[in-house]
Amino acid sequence: MIKHLDFEKPIIELHERIEELKALNGNMSGIYQTELKKLNAKLVKIRKEIFSSLTPWQRVEMARHPNRPYTSDYVKFLFKDWTEIHGDRRFSDDNAIITGIGSLEGISFVVVGHEKGRKITEKVKRNFGSAHPEGYRKALRVMKLGGKFNLPIVCLVDTAGAYPGIGAEERGQALAIAENIKEIAVIPVPIIVIITGEGGSGGALAIGIGDRIYMQEFSVYSVISPEGCASIIFRNQEYKKEAAGYLKITAEELKKFQIIDGIISEPEGGAHSNHEEAAKLVGETILKLYQELKDIPRDDLIDKRIEKFSQMGVYIEG
Repeated sequence: MIKHLDFEKPIIELHERIEELKALNGNMSGIYQTELKKLNAKLVKIRKEIFSSLTPWQRVEMARHPNRPYTSDYVKFLFKDWTEIHGDRRFSDDNAIITGIGSLEGISFVVVGHEKGRKITEKVKRNFGSAHPEGYRKALRVMKLGGKFNLPIVCLVDTAGAYPGIGAEERGQALAIAENIKEIAVIPVPIIVIITGEGGSGGALAIGIGDRIYMQEFSVYSVISPEGCASIIFRNQEYKKEAAGYLKITAEELKKFQIIDGIISEPEGGAHSNHEEAAKLVGETILKLYQELKDIPRDDLIDKRIEKFSQMGVYIEG
């Protein structure tokens, strides 16, 4: 069952009217055909108006849409000869992060990404995309494998944040994230990072170090969730919409601040409306960025990557 957000209701109502007219089949007289054209034109116009003026909070809702494509969907549509790799070789296999190797247009890539799960049983299995330390250690192990065998790396980020439970803290959650940031920075192959949904806090940054960072049009990227920010700053989660605006979490704002390098367009109505088309747009971006990065000498690649992140947050007084 497809779920819809409140601001999508005018689009859904129009779409239903169009489908009703189409259902008439052979009884489509000239007047019905004319009405159908008018409704289709109106649908295009309303879609454009709604999705070109979304508030920051509505962007958050889009990023969290339950039908938004996840890493497993991008793997299905983009990567052939897929081989998933499991386990951190220390504790267990964390299902909140998928890792493996697959080929895109004949080029082998290491792929690392968060997986939230869609049905409730899968959501529990995937821990809603919030990884434990073993998930980040698995990601680092597989990314280092890419470095060893000269395979470019694609990271697909979509998490509300790292899992904050007692067990995760006992097994070194903060250390796992810090080690990933340090170690990924010096992996000697091209690394492409794409925020596909939520880019939340250290849980996102733990696999978010790369040479190029792109966001899908309706994804978000932030040091904290709007709800968490509202709880701290306003002492009340009711101010989550205001907090979303203050956090500057949209792709356009983050590109302006040079936190990300580019934005990937989404299909009409968002990535959740057409998984295959969304994957096509992501795949084209991956290939374009790989061509930009593949011939850069490895030492230069690492130096530029470290410099890129060192400059974030720098400002001039006066």
